[in-house]
Amino acid sequence: MNEIQFPGNLLREMREAAPLVQCITNYVAMNIAANVLLAAGASPAMVHAEEEAGEFAGFAGALTVNIGTASPQWIAGMKAAIGGATAARRPWVLDPVAHFATAYRRRATAELLALAPTVIRGNASEIISLAGGTSSAKGVDSRDPVELAEEAANELAERQVCVVAVTGATDFVTDGRHAVRLSGGSVLMPKVTALGCSLTCLVGAYAAIRPEDPLSATVAALAHFAVSGERAASGSDGPGSFGWRFLDALAALTPEALDGEARIERL
Repeated sequence: MNEIQFPGNLLREMREAAPLVQCITNYVAMNIAANVLLAAGASPAMVHAEEEAGEFAGFAGALTVNIGTASPQWIAGMKAAIGGATAARRPWVLDPVAHFATAYRRRATAELLALAPTVIRGNASEIISLAGGTSSAKGVDSRDPVELAEEAANELAERQVCVVAVTGATDFVTDGRHAVRLSGGSVLMPKVTALGCSLTCLVGAYAAIRPEDPLSATVAALAHFAVSGERAASGSDGPGSFGWRFLDALAALTPEALDGEARIERL
């Protein structure tokens, strides 16, 4: 892959395909993540039980794994799903929510990393810590700016042979060789519960239609989110009105508008 593709082309293809995305995500994120995928044009399925997760991943277009409300049963389901996705050559996305907070989370995340995610998406603090650095965060919210995580993201991408996305006020995406920054979005986005977790699921939707080019897929998902957030904020009075306006903006965004309004800096 020499060039990152225009996100509008991927948006058009994603909507035409309406990929089925298996989302193993936290309790807080399930509803909004499902609504985000539906609004964007994909089809969500919140299948997480160990007894069926692996089988389901074999025919889903992509898998996303979020450890926000981890438990032994859910981790077992995640591993089963990853096994099914890997056997079927489906992409999978890891969201290592607050993986540094407890010993249990650190062990679980190390085990999931060993299963070779296609994409890792996290905030700056999560990516810095995941790469082996020292973060100032204590919980799920990032206390580090994205700029401080760029070197860590490159190192992590090279080590894991995957795409790493650091999301925040400005997003950074890299596969260890190519990198981009994306700007846009809104200061209201962190005020709406689980939008970051929902973004992970949207990355899965785009990866499902571009499994051979996860960098372009990730950039397209982040651009879709950023432009929609900026549009939604223009008519919002606060987090409540922003939430439903954001879903409307995800659905209304056209491929042409996405290409025209996305602010993508190729590095």
